[in-house]
Amino acid sequence: MDVKIYSRKAVEKLLRDGFPDNVAVISFCDPRTKRTDQEYKPVDYSSITDRVFQIAIHDIDREILGDYGLTYDTYFPEADDLAKFIYAAKVDGLDIICQCEYGQSRSAACAAAILEHFYKTGISVFSDYRYYPNQMVYHKVFDALESIEM
Repeated sequence: MDVKIYSRKAVEKLLRDGFPDNVAVISFCDPRTKRTDQEYKPVDYSSITDRVFQIAIHDIDREILGDYGLTYDTYFPEADDLAKFIYAAKVDGLDIICQCEYGQSRSAACAAAILEHFYKTGISVFSDYRYYPNQMVYHKVFDALESIEM
């Protein structure tokens, strides 16, 4: 299973120029808030694939969870369902695209967790200067993957 990290801009170009076959997509977007641009929408993959898991989640650190009315336990409640989606994609022989706004934090963390769980190579994302993996996303996805009994 190949795992790739994309920004919104890069994946929109891929959607126009030729999206790969046999791919499942994990798409992180910003949740709607009073400060969100009202025209902001998640990337639309509907004409390309139905193997998409979209997650509206803040790209924040543990220290400021309370500012958003969240705790570590309430942040990213979709992690267990995402882990099942990832396993289903692997079983079906699909590659995975992890995408977020800038392709640096949430998507990188998710990709690192997948790579660490299946191949023990997640450090490759952390050591790549292009990425700043969100620590909470990483741990939530990794822990959810580890909890699946296969």
